[in-house]
Parts: sequence; structure tokens; C-alpha cells
Amino acid sequence: MAYLYEMQQLIRFAALALAVFAASPTRASELPEGQSKADYLAWLARDTGARAELLSFKSYLGAAGVDEVVPTWELVRTASMWRQCDGPRFEVAPTTEWTHIAKTLQFVRNHVEPVIGPVEVVSGFRDEALNQCAHGAPQSAHRHFYAIDMVPLGDVSRAGLMRSLCKIHDLRGQQYDIGLGFYSGVRFHVDSQRFRAWGADGKAATSPCNTGVFA
Repeated sequence: MAYLYEMQQLIRFAALALAVFAASPTRASELPEGQSKADYLAWLARDTGARAELLSFKSYLGAAGVDEVVPTWELVRTASMWRQCDGPRFEVAPTTEWTHIAKTLQFVRNHVEPVIGPVEVVSGFRDEALNQCAHGAPQSAHRHFYAIDMVPLGDVSRAGLMRSLCKIHDLRGQQYDIGLGFYSGVRFHVDSQRFRAWGADGKAATSPCNTGVFA
């Protein structure tokens, strides 16, 4: 019964989002790359299979104790380049990969957010085709849902973000097998596949954690 109730609630929310989306064409043009919460709810409204998968995924996160780290809907965002790559904008990862993201979220909850504050997930699981098109490494941790790309929600400078995350990585990263990467601005990558760090060009030699240059 609880499952049916949750499904009905998702359908209601999705239907409401579609109505708002249709009534506000100017707002639609402002949404970032078609991966806003309204886009997510519209996707659920269209795809009954996705609704069932999402509820199962949310239940798993709850059982693993990590459902409150970030909003579940953010975890099904794929790659920011989904439009250019003609790939899915949202996708629930295969069930076999869910344990991977649980460990990553534990690290984010226990060590990242206490230092830099709340974060927003902008990229999670990517299938092989989308990962390749989005210039992901062939063995990218996104392929098996070890990885999430995030941005801080608070006012954090790039230098401050790097300095804080490198310190966390040095102190606790090995315990969780954490990979830490930085992009431009304040976007950063965390995975729990293997302990390592890299800079914006994808190389360990340019990681601020290795160079000590936080800029």
C-alpha cells in the first residue's frame, strides 16, 4: 500500500509540474540544460517505468541511510552535455551499481558537507554512449555510478573549495577510496572507486591536492 501511495504522489507532482511548465513558456527558456526539477517531474509523468525504478532506488537509499544527503532526483541527472550528445537527460542507474553511489554519498555526508555546506549534484550515472560523447574517460567512475559531479550551494570561492576538499581528501579519502577531481569554477567530482586526485585537465600532476596551488 505504501508503494502505491508513493507512486500516486509522484504522478500528482509530475502532472502539476507539466501544467506549470506548459503555462510558463518564458520560464522554460531559463531552465539549465533541461535538467531542472520541473524537467525531472515531466520525465516521470511520461515514463511509468522510470517512476517504478525511481521509487525502488529511493527505497534503497533509505535502507542504506543516505537518502537525505542530496535530493534523490539530482542523482538521476546524467551528463550536462546530454543535449549535444542526444542522450537521456535523466536515468536511474542499474540496481547492480547502487551500492557504489551509497559509499560515495556517505563520504559526502560525513566529510564534504560538514566543511563546505550543502551541495547540488549536477551529474551522476552515464551510459557508455553518453559518457563517450561527453568526453568521459573510458573507465569513468560515472559509468558504474561511483561518481557524482557537484557544485556547492553556498558562497564558496574556487580557491577555498580546492583547499578544503584537498584537506578532506588527504585526511579521509583513502578510507573511502575517494577519487577527487576539479573542473572549471566550483564544479568538482567525487567517486569511491579508487583513491586518487586530478586537475581540470584530468591529470594527477595538475591536481591542486598534489601541487599545492589553489587557483
